[in-house]
Amino acid sequence: MEDRRSLSRPVRPAPAQLRVKFRPFAVVLVLCLLGVAAALAAPVAAQAATAMARPAQAAQATQAADGGAAAALHDLFAREWEVRMRENPLYATSVGRHEYDDQLPDVTPETLAREADEAQGFLDELAQIDRDALGTQDRVSYDIFASQLRDGIKSYELGSWQIPINADSGFHIAFSRLPEEVPLQTVKDYESYIARLRAFPQYTAEQIANMRTGLARGMSVPKVTLAGYEKSISTHVVDDPTESVFWKPFEDFPVGVPASERERLRTEGRQAVMEGAVAGYRAFLKFMTEEYIPNARETIGASELPNGKAYYAFQVHRFTTLDVTPKKVHEIGLREVARIQKEMQGVMDQVGFDGTLQEFIHFLRTDPRFYAKTGEELLKDAAWIAKQMDGKLPSLFKTLPRLPYTVAPVPDDIAPKYTSGRYVGAPKGSTKAGTYWVNTYDLPSRPLYALEALTFHEAVPGHHLQIALSEELDGLPPFRRFSYISAFGEGWGLYSEHLGLEAGFYKDPYSNFGRLTYEMWRACRLVVDTGIHAFGWTRQQAMDYMAQRTALSLHEIETETDRYIGWPGQALAYKMGELEILRLRKKAEDALGASFDVRTFHDAVLLQGSIPLPVLDDQIDRYIADTLAEVEARQARQQAEAQEAAATAP
Repeated sequence: MEDRRSLSRPVRPAPAQLRVKFRPFAVVLVLCLLGVAAALAAPVAAQAATAMARPAQAAQATQAADGGAAAALHDLFAREWEVRMRENPLYATSVGRHEYDDQLPDVTPETLAREADEAQGFLDELAQIDRDALGTQDRVSYDIFASQLRDGIKSYELGSWQIPINADSGFHIAFSRLPEEVPLQTVKDYESYIARLRAFPQYTAEQIANMRTGLARGMSVPKVTLAGYEKSISTHVVDDPTESVFWKPFEDFPVGVPASERERLRTEGRQAVMEGAVAGYRAFLKFMTEEYIPNARETIGASELPNGKAYYAFQVHRFTTLDVTPKKVHEIGLREVARIQKEMQGVMDQVGFDGTLQEFIHFLRTDPRFYAKTGEELLKDAAWIAKQMDGKLPSLFKTLPRLPYTVAPVPDDIAPKYTSGRYVGAPKGSTKAGTYWVNTYDLPSRPLYALEALTFHEAVPGHHLQIALSEELDGLPPFRRFSYISAFGEGWGLYSEHLGLEAGFYKDPYSNFGRLTYEMWRACRLVVDTGIHAFGWTRQQAMDYMAQRTALSLHEIETETDRYIGWPGQALAYKMGELEILRLRKKAEDALGASFDVRTFHDAVLLQGSIPLPVLDDQIDRYIADTLAEVEARQARQQAEAQEAAATAP
């Protein structure tokens, strides 16, 4: 069978399985977008090795384990990582590996089935390594690795690969970011970029085939969330290549591309844009408008999917990393909603508002003082808030990332159905900074009173700080440095909103109400997500529930509701993660008393990378024990020094 990965030969090029780490779908489509097939199937693809080599590898692992479990474990990690790079070339590019920059992966059912089988082979090999013989850090890596393998296999078995899009994201949206995410400094870089553009029609055809399979068995995105979705596709169907986002790299070449090569690259680029990218988007637009949207399912709950209850239970566990039921999550949400409502009433009393919560929310939604007049004004305000927080970071953190970040608007083609803001990570080894995206579409739906909370979540001390720092942890295996576990990452983002209080922000009571409305929003998610996917709630019921309890704009409530409908379980990560981080912080404060240092606590949380919440619990227990031991040792030294001084005193 010919190698479909090579695009340097005149064979039909392989399509891409977008495992590339486009974090805005953030933090990120690859590891964050676990509810769509491209990302859900991607962890399966990442485990691929050749099935024929499995017995030899297993024997090798057993022999290595006899001589050292750690050596066997790291050998397994290294081999699996190389396979992950080969099977996911776009992901390889995003983490700074450029051997496969001219290649795209394969998402055919045959390939995905093979990869799931091979993932099981890696899991079997892992089981032969004696976990009890490993050190603490290696046990953590062992557990996370096993979890990734199991989740990838389960995701494949449940058919998630048949839904490679959701209400605001998808494989085609991630691909449109390609010009910003690949290296473009040399002739070879441009040739690789052109090869990927040419591969897009085949990649699209394979995704369409998978989606047809899903339609036939009722595995589709709900129809109600797809109104207006075609704009995210039609934007890229142009008649002139210079009007395409994919043409931008050919407008101005870097100095590394000789003048003698530029006209050739432009000619090939023009052809690749039209016959590759545009042709793929045109085919996808036709499929979506004529076939997929008209036949998408009318139901909205994940429980209505094939094997739906098992699918949603899997999503709940995957996005929370906890063994909790939808019912338990729903109850936690109701309690949090009631608690936050009391704090909201306190702010209303503070500003002297004489009316109900709903009347106060209406006032916030309609008073022009709370809204920017231009997109530039909104971006400037966001940048100013972010820069002010930059100055507070040393008081909250001992360890900070080296990578800077910038502020930019959400791209026009996705802004109408996109959330209010996201963090976009920089490709490893690139010359780009991280980016805090702010949505400037429909300014009356982007309240300024929520901008502080949004900025702290997406930029600093939230996603930029956490993700950039994780990638700089050179002592961790690559699969951990570049993993994004939603309960940890989104929990940290929401916790970061709360940190703004400690840093002296939210001085304006309306801004503090914005913080509370964002927290209420995440609490409502626990109620609404489980309501939709486990308890039969309607779309309108979900929107009404949030509209009556948050000061989010009605436009954002609608787009967010569609996001929850199309991305089951992801919305649970935020509040469940934040509650766990807050619980662990209180545990540390109570145990350490005057010895508690928020800066060292934050190091304990962040310097292991993105980890499941039970692993974080163990990590904080070790942090507490180590800190207490240090305090006791210091006190013993001080006592000994005092005794020595007394003994030698004249």
